[in-house]
Amino acid sequence: MTLADIPQVHAIDALSFSLPWPENSYRFELTENPSTLALIAELTTPNDAQTIIGMSVTWLIIDEAHIATIAIHPEYRGHGYGKQLLRETLRQSIQRGAVLAALEVRENNLIAQQMYLEFGFEIVGRRFKYYKDNDEDALLMSLTKMRPESLTRWDDKGIL
Repeated sequence: MTLADIPQVHAIDALSFSLPWPENSYRFELTENPSTLALIAELTTPNDAQTIIGMSVTWLIIDEAHIATIAIHPEYRGHGYGKQLLRETLRQSIQRGAVLAALEVRENNLIAQQMYLEFGFEIVGRRFKYYKDNDEDALLMSLTKMRPESLTRWDDKGIL
C-alpha cells in the first residue's frame, strides 16, 4: 500500500464497515508506524489497468501479527480474494518474525469467522459491546504456532 492508494483503500473500508478508519489513519500507518504491514489486493482490468479490490493493515508487535483491518470490496467477495489476501498477510507476517496472529471480528460476521477458522484461528475471547455503532460484541480470534510450514499446511488444505 502506498499513499496514492489511500482514497481507494478508504472507499473499500467505507463500503465494508460501519465504522471505517479515517483516511488520515491510513496515512499515519504508512508514514509514522514502523510496525505496520499494509497490503492491497489488486486485479488487472480488461484494459490492463490495476484496480484495488482489497486491503489489510497489520501491526507487527514483537512476535505477534495483530490484523487491525482486512476487507475486500463488496463487488469482489465470494471469489477467494479474501483468503488470498489473508494468506499473503500471514505469509509476510511470518517472514517478519510473527509466530502468532490475532484479530477481532464482529460476532455476526459469520463469513469472516469461517474464513479465519479455515486458516486455524480459534475463538479465544470476547470484547463485550466493542463496536460502538450497535454495541455488538467482538470475538477475539488467535492463530498460534505460525511458521513457514503453515503455508504448506494451508496449501494442502486447499486454502488459496
